[in-house]
Amino acid sequence: MPTIGKFAALRAPDVRTYLIGGALAMMADNIEHVITYWVLWGKFHSPLLAGFQVISHWLPFLLFSLASGALADRYDCRRVIQAGQVLFMLVSASWGVLFLTGTLQIWHACVLLVLHGCAGVLWGPAEQMMLHDFVGREALPSAVRLNATFKSLGVLCGPAVGSLLLLGLGPTGGIFANIAIYLPLTLFLFRTRYTGHQRTVGPAPVRPGFRDTFRVLGEVRGDRLLVGMILLAGLGAFFVGASLQSTMPVFAQDLGAGDTGLTYGVLLFAAGIGGVVGGLVLEATGWIGASVPAAVIATVLYGASTLVFAVTSLYPLALVMLVVSGVANLVATSTAQTVVQLRAPQDRRGRVLGLYGMSSSGLRLGSGFTVGALGAVVGVHTSLAVSAGMLCLAALLVGRASSRATR
Repeated sequence: MPTIGKFAALRAPDVRTYLIGGALAMMADNIEHVITYWVLWGKFHSPLLAGFQVISHWLPFLLFSLASGALADRYDCRRVIQAGQVLFMLVSASWGVLFLTGTLQIWHACVLLVLHGCAGVLWGPAEQMMLHDFVGREALPSAVRLNATFKSLGVLCGPAVGSLLLLGLGPTGGIFANIAIYLPLTLFLFRTRYTGHQRTVGPAPVRPGFRDTFRVLGEVRGDRLLVGMILLAGLGAFFVGASLQSTMPVFAQDLGAGDTGLTYGVLLFAAGIGGVVGGLVLEATGWIGASVPAAVIATVLYGASTLVFAVTSLYPLALVMLVVSGVANLVATSTAQTVVQLRAPQDRRGRVLGLYGMSSSGLRLGSGFTVGALGAVVGVHTSLAVSAGMLCLAALLVGRASSRATR
């Protein structure tokens, strides 16, 4: 595997602008959630709609990631990403019109929530192919890690900025203002010469027809390391996934560290800051390379720290475990994604990345069952602890199988 240089990706042209634009777009994505979820709950008070908000965000990744990867293989990745960004902006504008006219109905919300999820799917594989095009193989681990770090920063800032927009401009003004935050990445993609395919060597690969899209499932089966990394990302999504954020109010109340609202905010901040600070520190030190053992160990650490968080009654220890889990999750996902990129055949890279996205993002739906539904029976603390423990065991099994494949 290539050696990870210290911020090596930043030496390539256009990367800084691309990473900043991606962080802003991810922040806008989360701002939209903050504003629309607030309005939807205030207007409809529907737990069923609240559940649909989660499903509509992740189900498109499960259903359409492979097709998105085929688009990235077939077309200019700049345009694929721009299509996703324009769809994000159209959805925000539609929310704004509905808020302004007071005509919002539940069916409107369901359609817009699904379209928002589809916009995220369009963004995924093409975004990763652009990283490879910007920096090449040698600096790819750095690019993937920095991209994950910048997007973590967007996720961290999104709720805070969304709350400020909601308070300062109201939901209508805030959602219209949010459109502008998507623009930097969209406009930058008109300026850069990279297409996601510039570094293709040898004869240009034949553009895949959509009947070829699902053949990648069988084509990658023979590469056990590649399958192992895709499976590893899926395990983290399935067993823990989005459940930490959705169950955080329960932990804030049970930890009993003073004001519940403040406790909740600090816990969310701790969960987010781990990915940002951890990514920057690891990139600066180059301590961890893009290797299969690193991805496995980081996934086990992610599960173990989540397990401790789930069972502890000590607020300071809970904060530390959230930071550790944030660092471990960033290392696990960015390392696995780098290995997948490096091992994917160049003529099928987009579809392989789509398969990775289907696993790493689409399977987040499963955490609603492994933690949420099970938590309704045995309690959230127990369900999260059991799920985290299962993640550790499953990751170790994947690591064992991957080590055999390298012999």
